[in-house]
Amino acid sequence: MCGILVSKTFAQIRISAEVRPRSEFRNGFKTLTDDSKDPAFFTEQRSRLYLDYSNSDFVFKLAFQDVRIWGETTQIFKEEPGNTFLSEAWGQYFFNPEFSVKVGRQILSYDNQRFLGGLEWAQQGRRHDALLFIYESQEKSTQLHVGLAYNQDDDVPEPGFLQGDGANFYSVSGNYKTMQYAWFHKDYEAGGFSLLAHNAGYQNADSTVSNKQTFGFIPNVNLGKVSFAGDFYYQSGKQGTNDVSAFLAGINATIPTAVTPLTLGVEYISGDGDLSDGKNTAFSPDFGTNHAFNGFMDYFFVGPANGAVGVNDIYLKTKWKIGKGSLQGHLHQFFTGSSQFDGTGEELSKAMGTEIDLVYGIKLAEAVTWNIGYSQMFATETMETIRGGDRTHIQNWAWTMITFKPTLFTSSK
Repeated sequence: MCGILVSKTFAQIRISAEVRPRSEFRNGFKTLTDDSKDPAFFTEQRSRLYLDYSNSDFVFKLAFQDVRIWGETTQIFKEEPGNTFLSEAWGQYFFNPEFSVKVGRQILSYDNQRFLGGLEWAQQGRRHDALLFIYESQEKSTQLHVGLAYNQDDDVPEPGFLQGDGANFYSVSGNYKTMQYAWFHKDYEAGGFSLLAHNAGYQNADSTVSNKQTFGFIPNVNLGKVSFAGDFYYQSGKQGTNDVSAFLAGINATIPTAVTPLTLGVEYISGDGDLSDGKNTAFSPDFGTNHAFNGFMDYFFVGPANGAVGVNDIYLKTKWKIGKGSLQGHLHQFFTGSSQFDGTGEELSKAMGTEIDLVYGIKLAEAVTWNIGYSQMFATETMETIRGGDRTHIQNWAWTMITFKPTLFTSSK
């Protein structure tokens, strides 16, 4: 969560770093490949330097980041391709122990990160330039966050004088121009729940702004030894010229066993791929950590729009302890969320494919972890048709990642 404990008597300084190279073999990652294409292999590295400062009144954080593909620059060069930038830069001032204001470039991550998440699997992560008003009461087990953002690009010499024709036109594609949200969370003895109301305004080509709203209810409850969790979202408003009416509903149960916990779940995401009537029924988890959902191969909402036709994901997840590490195993069965037809008008099977994900992780040292993963997608003719014809049925992806994250310096005074 976003809450931070602040010392009442000491100023604290902490400097830490992170180096995280990840090598990937991609043969159908994110979308279907075919026999005419060669698999891809590359190593991408994230390097970060963190500076954290806190005292009784405020918290401050800077995080510098560099993301690069191994070999993208020559060994001897004078100019970088511009991959070094600020990952985070924010300050949080506490008016009292319960109420604070947080402003700057920051991570917005809530609940299971289905709609608002940090996306830390991606080497660059996801960040927002935003202002937050935060109320958090440990005594009442209650949290309330209200966030605001207004984005502008640098197409005028001085952003402080936004005047004249087109001065307020936001030209950064894929991002909102304005954003407002409220998130409320309440814990109780057997579980808890969260409520989310979110509005995002997107710049249209004709200089108007489309506003899309997302409303969420995210509960969890423990009944005996079984844990239940759910997330339910509804989207409305406008996206371009289309009216939005879409929803997501998911529920899962985690059952402990003598060998390993088992999580059984189902998630339905609306969509039919048809915008001809001016209605958009495809739910979009716009700012979430989408890699954590619907399979690690990112076929839905990360890569090309396999999810535009709707997704019904039935899954089984588990985890085994192996030696000093652990092995995750996930099984997904994907179906379309709507009826789809081939070129002759014949209805296709709703089954899109089966995905198997395996990830082994081990802590090698106090600040060193190693992960290795393998995923395979068994695609059906339905997914082939959605993605445009003849493709290879079996797609696979393998990766390995080592993370070094040491603390370099700490001081209290």
